[in-house]
Amino acid sequence: MNDGDGTLAAGAQGRKFGPLGTALVIIPTYNEAENIKSIVGRVREAVPEAHVLVADDNSPDGTGKLADELTVEDDHVHVLHRKGKEGLGAAYLAGFRWGLERDYGVLIEMDADGSHQPEELPRLLTALKSADLVLGSRWVPGGRVVNWPKSREVISRGGSLYSRLALDLPLRDITGGYRAFRRETLEGLGLEEVASQGYCFQVDLARRSVKAGYHVVEVPITFVERELGDSKMSRDILVEALWRVTAWGVGERVGKVTGRGGKPAKP
Repeated sequence: MNDGDGTLAAGAQGRKFGPLGTALVIIPTYNEAENIKSIVGRVREAVPEAHVLVADDNSPDGTGKLADELTVEDDHVHVLHRKGKEGLGAAYLAGFRWGLERDYGVLIEMDADGSHQPEELPRLLTALKSADLVLGSRWVPGGRVVNWPKSREVISRGGSLYSRLALDLPLRDITGGYRAFRRETLEGLGLEEVASQGYCFQVDLARRSVKAGYHVVEVPITFVERELGDSKMSRDILVEALWRVTAWGVGERVGKVTGRGGKPAKP
C-alpha cells in the first residue's frame, strides 16, 4: 500500500498499537574511530530522549575506548564490548539481547559511518507508532542515495529486487539497515534461529517480519556514502546473501507445494 507520501506498508493493518517506550539506537562498530563521536552526538541531538548502544567488535583503532569516553559524559550512551569481529548480524543480535534484557520499548539499527542520517530518526519513530517494524527505504518515492557510484546502486537495487521476487516480499528496500523495531516484534521473530550476516541479516529479519504477519512500513530516507573510514562490504557478504536468499526462496516454494509452508526456512 502507498500512503501517498512515499510511505509503503505491508502486513496486518487497522489494529491498535501501544505506546513505544524508550528507544535504544544500536550502532555496531569495527574501526570507526573517525566517525563514532560524530554519529553518537548527532543521534543524541536528534532524539534527546533516546539511548545509544555502541556494540564494538574489539576495534584495533580504539573505537571502543572512544565510546567509553562518551559514556562518562552522557548517561544515555552505553557500550557493549565484544570479543572480536564476528559480523554485522552477530553484533546486532547481541545488541538486541542487551536492549531487550533492559526493557527498551524500541530498538533501532543504525550504521556508524554517517550513511544513515540521525536527523531522520523522528520520521522512523513517528511511523512506528502505527507499525511493528519501520524500514528506512532508499527506493520508495522520496528516498535517495548520495555519492554512490552507479555500480553500487545497481548492486543494491538488484539485490533488493532479487530478494523481493525470490521471497515474495512486498518491500522495496529489503537490504537496508536503518530500521526501528518494537520490542514485541523482535521477541516474536525467533532471533535464536538467525545465523545470517551482512545484507543477508537484513533480508532475514524483513522476511521473518512479513511472514509472521507484522505490519511493516517503509519510509523514505536519504542514504549518504561514508566520507571517513573503510566500507565493510565484501564479496563474501554478497555471496552469502545470494545463496541464503536462494535457499530460503526454494525452501518456501517447496513448502507450499508439500503443504509445509509458513515458518521461515533456516538454511
